[in-house]
Amino acid sequence: METNVPKKHWETIYQTKQADQVSWTQAIPATSLAFIQQAQLPKSARIIDIGGGDSHLVDFLLDEGYEHISVLDISEAALSRAKKRLGNWADRVEWIVSDITEYRPESLFDFWHDRAAFHFMNTADQISRYLATARLGVVPNGYVTIGTFSESGPEKCSGLPVRRYSEETLTKELLRGFRKIHCITEDHITPFQTSQNFLFCSFQRSGLN
Repeated sequence: METNVPKKHWETIYQTKQADQVSWTQAIPATSLAFIQQAQLPKSARIIDIGGGDSHLVDFLLDEGYEHISVLDISEAALSRAKKRLGNWADRVEWIVSDITEYRPESLFDFWHDRAAFHFMNTADQISRYLATARLGVVPNGYVTIGTFSESGPEKCSGLPVRRYSEETLTKELLRGFRKIHCITEDHITPFQTSQNFLFCSFQRSGLN
């Protein structure tokens, strides 16, 4: 697959579909917020949302007073929608248009959040590059929370194949450089009133590798 195909795919999605027409939409990202709150970070902590698109997580983080928020997404259209929604508040956020497998952090983050981007990494090379970036980008003892489809979740999302995970298989992928804290599963109810089972796991950066 050409590397520009996924970007074209996501640009088309965000240019043609509204929030209530895509399965991942959440009015309140309660689980993600809970994981961030559990880390008990200072408001000055650096937080990045990987594959954040036009998610409302950034809105809630700004409301809670976090001062250094970055949102990364492969789709410029997705980030433009988020900026438009936030208005003047958008200036308080660092917006990064990039494929996560090609991203090289210019600064370190205290909290790395990913809801539903990692499970689109379908090859060993993609997974390896993603995790290498996370190891580079997260401070020692910093936190990573990843939400993926569980083994009971869908096999595809937005027409693309995904890799489903159990607590054991996700933990194994992050074994190099990260220590598992805890995992939960939950059912996400889509705007179409269907249910998708997610696995969320939090990890802490450990070691030098």
